[in-house]
Amino acid sequence: MNPINETHVSRPGLLVVDVAAADDATALAFQQLLGDRWATATAEHTTRDAGEPGVRLRCYLDLNQPVGSDALAGEVPQVSAEVQQ
Repeated sequence: MNPINETHVSRPGLLVVDVAAADDATALAFQQLLGDRWATATAEHTTRDAGEPGVRLRCYLDLNQPVGSDALAGEVPQVSAEVQQ
């Protein structure tokens, strides 16, 4: 994949999400779940890297722009930096 552009993470709440999955359907379904919740610039297709298993895609999220039921309620989802193991 190409390097992450500084513009894509220029302020808090912007994310670049690189997805690795076993197949196209799984990667695109995950991307759709993200897009149902937050404003998302989505990939049209997945890519395959020679010699590597599975597929990859990259999408861009803006957590400051909720969509779906969160947007209707005017609620911004809380994001935690806590890592759960």
